[in-house]
Amino acid sequence: MSVTIYHNPDCGTSRNTLAMIRQSGVEPVVVEYLRSPPHADTIIEMVGNAGLTLAKALRQKGTPFADLGLGEPGVTDVQRLEAIAAHPILLNRPFVVAPKGTRLCRPSEVVLDVLDNPDIGPFTKEDGEVIIDAAGQRIV
Repeated sequence: MSVTIYHNPDCGTSRNTLAMIRQSGVEPVVVEYLRSPPHADTIIEMVGNAGLTLAKALRQKGTPFADLGLGEPGVTDVQRLEAIAAHPILLNRPFVVAPKGTRLCRPSEVVLDVLDNPDIGPFTKEDGEVIIDAAGQRIV
């Protein structure tokens, strides 16, 4: 089984998602998308497979989103893709592509929906939030 994570190691959500993938027994392909941005065709496919629009896949916080006017009416997907190419930080993260589907893993536990082995045992996020308790029950 091949799993790919579009990862930002500076992002806690991305680190938690990566840890859950690894705890499931899979060593994923890790694409540090700020260093190696995906091609526009890959972004379009990934976003569509996740059931999102390109507008919904853009990150606003801590990015040049507002300065570039990406929230204004009439912005096209071509303009969004050009902005992501120039500023990869605009692509929200982490995206995970797995045989069972593609997801924008926000919150990080969304990754469990696409893993072949979602029964990963107890898991606590970096911030102390328990996602799966000691009895293996997912906390909702």
